[in-house]
Amino acid sequence: MERFFNTAGPNRAEFEYTLDPLTRFDLDDILSYIAQGKYFVLHAPRQTGKTSCMLALRDYLNASGDYVAVYANIEGGQASRNDVQSVVKSTVDTLAQEVDTIMCSSLAEDLRDTLQSIGKDSLLSIFLSKLSASLPKPLVLILDEIDAIVGDSLVSILRQIRAGYANRPKNFPQTIILCGVRDVRDYRIVLSNQDIVTGGSAFNIKAESLRLGNFSKEEIHELYMQHTNETGQKFDEACFSMVWNATEGQPWLVNALAREATWSMKENRDRSVVITPEIIYKAQENLIYRRDTHIDILIDKLREPRVKRVIEPILANSDEADDGLIPNDDVIYVQDMGLIKVEKGKPRRIANGIYREIIPRELTWSTQDALVQDPQWYQNANGSINMEKLLLDFQQFFRENSDSWIGKFDYAEAGPQLLLQCFLQRIINGGGYIDREYGLGRGRTDLLVRKPLSDTYGGPVQRVVLELKIRKYSLERTIEDGLQQTAEYMDRVGSTDEGHLIIFDRSKTKTWEERIWHKPYDYHGHTIMVWGM
Repeated sequence: MERFFNTAGPNRAEFEYTLDPLTRFDLDDILSYIAQGKYFVLHAPRQTGKTSCMLALRDYLNASGDYVAVYANIEGGQASRNDVQSVVKSTVDTLAQEVDTIMCSSLAEDLRDTLQSIGKDSLLSIFLSKLSASLPKPLVLILDEIDAIVGDSLVSILRQIRAGYANRPKNFPQTIILCGVRDVRDYRIVLSNQDIVTGGSAFNIKAESLRLGNFSKEEIHELYMQHTNETGQKFDEACFSMVWNATEGQPWLVNALAREATWSMKENRDRSVVITPEIIYKAQENLIYRRDTHIDILIDKLREPRVKRVIEPILANSDEADDGLIPNDDVIYVQDMGLIKVEKGKPRRIANGIYREIIPRELTWSTQDALVQDPQWYQNANGSINMEKLLLDFQQFFRENSDSWIGKFDYAEAGPQLLLQCFLQRIINGGGYIDREYGLGRGRTDLLVRKPLSDTYGGPVQRVVLELKIRKYSLERTIEDGLQQTAEYMDRVGSTDEGHLIIFDRSKTKTWEERIWHKPYDYHGHTIMVWGM
């Protein structure tokens, strides 16, 4: 039976291509923490493989014969929110069921039934204490989706776990692993009386916090080669760098691209078809346009104020000096969701190429639909885009509409850049691609427009560089900096047909006649057209 790339739920190795889950974290360290009776956290963004890894760890521990390891997803209590009694009871019910499944007995459910008169503030603690004492081996408990529980209910669960900590391992679990999107220390728990409790104070027994990372380049190659080895269908070698740039190893995206390219695009179910970079690009567009669940969740998060506070300056290329205005809690929150990359000594940036593509397109989706533009109007006889004609029209459009249209964007600070990207997307949609690079403190947005000029893979491609800048100081300095940045980007991407530097002047004191202009510049062997907007 042919296996497939998995995009929903935990991996099952017999049905889906699978990397060994136990290699995705330091197993020796985890075994050491368990042997020492440590309680710790494993967190990662959604759909990165946490559940698959924890189920594999459970099975590994049970096979060792040293522990009774139990995995339990406790998000069922989420619906009850601050109804502590319902949430604690739901958690105990789930634990009892999972323990009995592992033990092939009714021990845990029978125990639960004897505790019906116990109050909500100690039911979980007493249940775990009596359960641990009844088991033949130390209990290792893996609690998944812990951060789906909120408010008073979450505080009650954390404190009941903390209350029994000193009695481990004979009368309380040897180890408890909390799994979720965020590290427990970063929880800001709002109680029903509006008091705020931090996760660190409610669960100060945590010894370690582990973060499950993305796939490496080598792991992507290994995963895709499972498909090649089992079906004979090959991937062009150029696909792998493309997949890496598009996903940076985000597991759901890695699997979704491959599933789209090898299965959802039905013409490629013929295993003699070689998967080319062009197919990967089309697969990426399909995912974005279709808004699969993972992408839909991402889009929904963009509406949260604390996400906007972090993402908007990146899209607008704000200076690092503005960074102090963003609460650190918000940055950690957005990083834990996997939306941004925070690397030591580097500016914050959007986490991967697909997210860089999704975010501006989603923020301008309704605007794109409302634009009345005929893409054919901007095409040359050979199918290439007449970029000068396009930018002349955009100048006029920007002059007439920018104030009203930018005001419609949720992310108004990045409005000029988003509006131009929206205009471009409308023109090239379905016939070309926009590669986007932006990040906090970069001072500009880099766009590379690629327009294939034939239907043949490897055929001629028009490549146009656009550099977008907001004027923040003198025009002369802005042009000089922009020319250097545009030329460097042209050199980096190679084989470009033309380069354009677009400078948005948001000054309210200048007339449109002063702000709208264009002029060619020769700079280090490049002819760059500079546009004032």
